[in-house]
Amino acid sequence: MKTRGSLIVLSGFAGVGKGTVLKTLFETQEGYAYSVSATTRQPRPGEVDGVHYFFVSKERFEEMIQNDELLEYATYVGNYYGTPRAYVEEKLDQGFDVILEIEVQGALNIKKKVPDAILIYMLPPGAQILHERLKGRGTETNEVIAKRMLRAAQEAVCVSQYDYIIVNNDVDECAANLHALIRAQRLRVRSNLPFIRKLTKELTNLSEKGE
Repeated sequence: MKTRGSLIVLSGFAGVGKGTVLKTLFETQEGYAYSVSATTRQPRPGEVDGVHYFFVSKERFEEMIQNDELLEYATYVGNYYGTPRAYVEEKLDQGFDVILEIEVQGALNIKKKVPDAILIYMLPPGAQILHERLKGRGTETNEVIAKRMLRAAQEAVCVSQYDYIIVNNDVDECAANLHALIRAQRLRVRSNLPFIRKLTKELTNLSEKGE
């Protein structure tokens, strides 16, 4: 029985470790696809079209908006970024669980368009640990870190609108828990309606035969 994949939307505070956890998940588990975004910015050295991003013109992106070809989109530093619907649907139909790493507003917009999407918010074990992780990067000033902590406090208010939370206390454990949570979605009734209908029909046919 082939089960259609689930669309997983993962959000989390800056510095919580989303990228590291996803890297571990993809290295240790199979059956996942990472959602590739479309953008109007120019490719950077080493970036490959269709792997890192779908690089398109501004005209083409705006055409995608008009034709409702995007699950969500936003502008950042003068460029468009968005999630192509066709790519996600193709991977889901192939049975992959598609993971989209995105911020809160985009995640809630996805939920409106795809009610079956699973929204997961990754949290740190505590505020102090998040602060230490941000400082541990060694790439940001105290002022930037303070802004990120304030943004985290603002985003925390929206966590209640998600379906699940997952705490990143240990990368391997967090990746394993994320995998278990996503795989459990395949056991939902609404994920298995074709199988249930098929079984119901077979049971009815056999009962009518009286054998």
